[in-house]
Amino acid sequence: MSGLFDPVPFGGLTLPNRLVMSPMGRGRTTADGTPLPVMAEYYAQRAAAGLVISEATHPSPVAVGHAHSVRLHTAEQARAWAEVVDAVHRAGGRMYLQIMHAGRISHPDLHGETPVAPSAVQADGTARVFRGKPGYPMPRPMTADDIAATIEDFTRCARKATDIGFDGVEIHGANGYLLHQFLSSVTNVRDDEYGGDAKGRIRFAVEVARAVATEVGPERTGIRLSPGFPLNDMAEPDRAEVYPVLLDGLDELGLGHVHFVAGSDLGLVHELSRRWQRTVVVNAGTGPLDTDATLGAADRALADGAHLLSFGRQFLANPDLPERLRTRASLNAWNPRFFYEGGSQGYTDYPALAASAAG
Repeated sequence: MSGLFDPVPFGGLTLPNRLVMSPMGRGRTTADGTPLPVMAEYYAQRAAAGLVISEATHPSPVAVGHAHSVRLHTAEQARAWAEVVDAVHRAGGRMYLQIMHAGRISHPDLHGETPVAPSAVQADGTARVFRGKPGYPMPRPMTADDIAATIEDFTRCARKATDIGFDGVEIHGANGYLLHQFLSSVTNVRDDEYGGDAKGRIRFAVEVARAVATEVGPERTGIRLSPGFPLNDMAEPDRAEVYPVLLDGLDELGLGHVHFVAGSDLGLVHELSRRWQRTVVVNAGTGPLDTDATLGAADRALADGAHLLSFGRQFLANPDLPERLRTRASLNAWNPRFFYEGGSQGYTDYPALAASAAG
């Protein structure tokens, strides 16, 4: 199992294993994005992961992309998140907050404003709002003031996160959201210093990363990337030219980790993994719900240059995933009906091994 359960240094911590709980939005919040108390139980149940990364968290109202997506920009939200991270720490875990701005993957019904984006390029698809399924509107191109304010939002959120106890932060630069939109020649057609060639299109992502790393420390700052991943109507025809330039720019900042998403251009991910000088996290993909298949995917990713492996739905349905994999026990099946709603049902009621045996 290629050292999957060996301790590994990471961001000033020592992780007990190489298994990372991937960020997964679950929709257990109030209407204004404040974490519900059940979130503390959910994350604490999964504290045996080497590292827990929170679901994507919005640093401002205009950054919101989906109904019931979680936020961190008010005192109430900070108090609720503090309960979550305290619960994880009490359970012996380590936790990073992921920070995300949705950009054009949003709708005025969520925050009362026209969504912003690098350019006025409308996304195909329907928005997840509180009522109905409206199409994504035409976004408003960001001004220089918008860009500066957004960088400040990321920085302020990162500081709040570490102040309330998170061990570090991960910047969401993947899956078709705002930072990813800046990287693509299809969604970014700007003719200023934030557009044009690869150097221009990576500028916003690098500036966000620099500001966050300066605020909370580069060793406690990471970024998630998904080169070539078509989610949220994304296309990146020149990704092979853009991402090496981006990695070099991020490397100069001394960021602690880069986290690649399953479904990305696998060949490019391998190249970028070899290029990165510090920790590489790779999402090994959902795959079949099978212990041997999951271990095989982990072994292959480690052999291809990953240092840590992130899993989403496996952790969703198996709060004790590390122990199940270590003992080669069977995995619980997940229930898609409750991925994004349901309170504790399909959220905190997945059994651990001891409970399964007792039942």
